[in-house]
Amino acid sequence: MRDTVYVLVFEGFADWQVALALAEVRRPGDWEIRSVGFMREPVMSMSGLQVLPDIAMDELDLDAVALLILPGGHVWLATQTEQIAMLAHRVHSAGAPVAAIDEGVMAVARAGLLDRCRHTGNWAGQVGREVANYAGHEQYDANVLAVSDGGVITASHLGSIEFAREIIHTLDLYSRSDREHWYRLFKHAVPPPWFSNEPLETVRAA
Repeated sequence: MRDTVYVLVFEGFADWQVALALAEVRRPGDWEIRSVGFMREPVMSMSGLQVLPDIAMDELDLDAVALLILPGGHVWLATQTEQIAMLAHRVHSAGAPVAAIDEGVMAVARAGLLDRCRHTGNWAGQVGREVANYAGHEQYDANVLAVSDGGVITASHLGSIEFAREIIHTLDLYSRSDREHWYRLFKHAVPPPWFSNEPLETVRAA
């Protein structure tokens, strides 16, 4: 049963880029969240939080994974970047979606997952500059902060709210109208009509 959302953690990972998405995934209580490390050794996030991975990469259960989340951050070792790309490819080939933000997008590009699906990233040209085998130039969309296509979610480092929205949609966490209200609240500070003292027409016009 695909009931587990895995998030990659490593030394210097950008924890704030995935925090909102993870909080929303955890809120309904229907999904288990597990952290994945290169090994089961503690790592420190970019914000200075120490995280003990639940499992190592080779322990990830492909039958249980509902989504793999790849945060940004600097991975300095070539062997580690290759490991992340292989993990993304394994999960996607097993039929589960992969969500990547910021430098995490480079991993799904190295895995060849962006060659035929619409995607985005930090800026146009970055993926092609950093990933030699990238062949998805025509699929790159510079006009969005996050997008989902072909079982892959990609996002700019400026799009953590949009990233969370795509994950919420992919996991079908809330109703369509609730997802729209959620986005307006977090992106534009517009509360849902039932939390507002203003007439509904005023809220819609905001």
